[in-house]
Amino acid sequence: MRLNLDGVSVELDRHRIVDDVDLEVGDREVVGLIGPNGSGKSTLLRTVYRALAPMAGVVRLGGDDVWSLAPRESARRTAVVAQEAPPEFDFTVEEVVTLGRLPHKGLFDGETDEDRRLIVEALDRVGIAHLTHRVFTTLSGGEKQKALLAKALVQQPSLLVLDEPTNHLDIRAQLELLELIRELGVSTLTALHELNLAAAYCDRLYLLDGGRLVTSGPPTDVLTPEVLGAVFGVAAHRAEHPDTGRLQLVFAPLRQPITERTSS
Repeated sequence: MRLNLDGVSVELDRHRIVDDVDLEVGDREVVGLIGPNGSGKSTLLRTVYRALAPMAGVVRLGGDDVWSLAPRESARRTAVVAQEAPPEFDFTVEEVVTLGRLPHKGLFDGETDEDRRLIVEALDRVGIAHLTHRVFTTLSGGEKQKALLAKALVQQPSLLVLDEPTNHLDIRAQLELLELIRELGVSTLTALHELNLAAAYCDRLYLLDGGRLVTSGPPTDVLTPEVLGAVFGVAAHRAEHPDTGRLQLVFAPLRQPITERTSS
């Protein structure tokens, strides 16, 4: 299902946090939202999943304004793994994941065989089936992240929204998680802090700085030394990964040219 943002602006406490952003996620695409800390990535995602209303512009999913949808319908279409930790209740991992089925349930509906199948499958896909009966609050940060992704999967969403999904995960877990996300075949919008992960796993990137869209396109077009120097203040060297052929970036401090240093 396609996601379109047209001229979206967001204000918080009378400060413009996101300013006139256009963005598109195509059917089955994985699109990355990148930018320095404070660039507006999380705020923009919150507008997509109806946690923060835009003061201008429109967010459309499947052609419908998401803010015109009933909450239950919106929850059926969009699943979220946010940065904010959920309330800490003494639920088991299985019970947390089961909550993902609520948008598909009536008030008095019980658990079905299909629910059970989806829950077991989601726990297995994210690699935490062995934690099914553990209390959620006893998990590590990475394990909690995987449980929340499993909860999102059992919603059977048309759009998956992820805010820094690789936080708290070690290198192997980061790669496994993003490989899984690509294999899901669900339209995905994800904020990513690590630019090499964004380059490796996203079909297209949108770069924000100060709440405004700087540039967008395939990773090779967005992650140029000139753009990275201007936005992130680093020197970037590009290479091709020897195994995957994907873009690989190496960073160094951005220094003044020799002519500028010697003439001062």
